[in-house]
Amino acid sequence: MADLDKKKNQFDFKKRKENTVNSLFEVEHFLHDLKNIKKGIKLYQVFRK
Repeated sequence: MADLDKKKNQFDFKKRKENTVNSLFEVEHFLHDLKNIKKGIKLYQVFRK
């Protein structure tokens, strides 16, 4: 039983690193998409006038 608790509490650095990189990648894509949306709205406003 003690071995099971030890494995549960171990820190898996490789898995944490992978999750962090994936999260940062998703944030970067989200911000890039916002910039493209902003450009599209400005372009729409220019052509609308």
